[in-house]
Amino acid sequence: MAHAEATLSGRGKGMTQDERFVVTASSAGTVFEWYDFYLYATLAPFFASLFFPPGNDTAALLSAFATYAAGFLVRPFGAIFFGRIGDLVGRKYTFLVTILVMGISTFAVGLLPTFASVGWLAPLLLVLLRLLQGLALGGEYGGAATYVAEHAQHGRRGYATSWIQTTATLGFFLSLLVIGLCRWGMDAAVFKEWGWRLPFLVSVVLLAFSVYIRLKLNESPIFTKMKEEGKGSTSPLTDSFLRYPNNKYVLLALLGATAGQGVVWYTGQFYALFFLIGPLKLDFLAAYGLIAVSLLIGTPLFIFFGKLSDRIGRLKIILVGCVIAALTYFPLFQALTHYVNPALEEFNAKNPITVSADSSTCNFHIFVGPWSKFSDCDSVKDYLTKQGLSFTSVNTPGEPVKVMVGTTEMPGWATITSTDPAKKDLAVRQETWGAKLKELGYQASADLSKVNWFMAELILVIMVVYVTMVYGPIAAFLVELFPTKIRYTSMSLPYHIGNGWFGGMLPLLATAIVAAAGNIYAGLWYPIVVALMTAVIGFIFLRETKDVDISKT
Repeated sequence: MAHAEATLSGRGKGMTQDERFVVTASSAGTVFEWYDFYLYATLAPFFASLFFPPGNDTAALLSAFATYAAGFLVRPFGAIFFGRIGDLVGRKYTFLVTILVMGISTFAVGLLPTFASVGWLAPLLLVLLRLLQGLALGGEYGGAATYVAEHAQHGRRGYATSWIQTTATLGFFLSLLVIGLCRWGMDAAVFKEWGWRLPFLVSVVLLAFSVYIRLKLNESPIFTKMKEEGKGSTSPLTDSFLRYPNNKYVLLALLGATAGQGVVWYTGQFYALFFLIGPLKLDFLAAYGLIAVSLLIGTPLFIFFGKLSDRIGRLKIILVGCVIAALTYFPLFQALTHYVNPALEEFNAKNPITVSADSSTCNFHIFVGPWSKFSDCDSVKDYLTKQGLSFTSVNTPGEPVKVMVGTTEMPGWATITSTDPAKKDLAVRQETWGAKLKELGYQASADLSKVNWFMAELILVIMVVYVTMVYGPIAAFLVELFPTKIRYTSMSLPYHIGNGWFGGMLPLLATAIVAAAGNIYAGLWYPIVVALMTAVIGFIFLRETKDVDISKT
């Protein structure tokens, strides 16, 4: 009980030695879990073609993002499963199990066979490991946030839990750093073939360290006190989700806080990275560098906004962040294009593109698999959006696909066929169109000499500031919203639906929306609408929690 006594007797003073150890140990393990989880997202563009059928690059990328999203979709189930155990058995042992599941699953990704070796078994195994990762992360965050909050002094929970909030960004940064180091000393083709496995394999070292340090932790003092007094819940799932008013607060926490927080988080970090590498055609090492610097600059602001929330409240900071982000995403991403790839911006402005096709043959693809069929219309739109080119769609029933770039008609897509048995029609079509676009002045990649690095970095930092506003105070807010006996279960579910479903689906949905709408910025409507919805519901229905004494709930 040494930890409990040190914490409970330390109210009103600075952070105790015990609190510092708790925060450090919890955060170190959570950094590792986020590192594991986000390795996949960062490396997906490299290994997508290795685990899915060859042919359509965007289809393979969508498949990879769908598998990526599967890890997010299962997170709420991990929250329910591990949350229940955490409320019944304890916080410490639950998130010790989650880190083991996450670590072993991540290491195994580095050993997976490819589609060329085992066919559809390869993506099935990949999906299975992503599901295990998602289940583990579903139990990890709630446990770490609850554990730290229940050790923190009253009036300092925002500050204490904000250190946990830095872990997702630090884990993302660590993944970029390790990938960058591997890629830096390796030929691009070699990295794509097998080098991408190294960051997954070295995670076993981080796993060993994280397990070691977490074994030194004691149970949460508030949970221990509750158990000693016999006030624990015997049915945390029922008490959390089937009993009023707690079930109302679970729903409001989702729609009025975590959904908007989730989409702002993933837009400012992951979608920004995908946008740089994808539509803007920036060299991926340069893109990683820009994102990594923005994360380093922005990370201290998690602590700033967490601490600020102890003074002025959690909710208003979160919701204001959602509103500002929603109002500025379009101009920020347009400015990013202007400063990163001005040639692309100029080409799009001078050469309006029209895609004329029978709209009944054009499909909206989200979850791509063996059941998916790609028409000529789909392939053409796929190709154009992959080049970062916006276009207008025109319905021409019964007519073949026709594409005009300015006043120039592109060669008929379906009429281009391969005369080389070793080459597929799709590859020849892409090469033919690539050559034609080059004749018209299109540049296939961003010119690094024309990138305005300062302005590009400034824009990315601004988006990370939004991330820190919505994410820094969220753990303290959720912990304070629910009573001790069902806190782990109740806070974990809305958090992981908000982040795992609303946020985690963002790259997949945004990519599909862009291809369907024909505008490289169209995917931003998804986070904008969700963030505004959260702001409205949060301002109207949720209450401030910073003055709640969680030791008495």
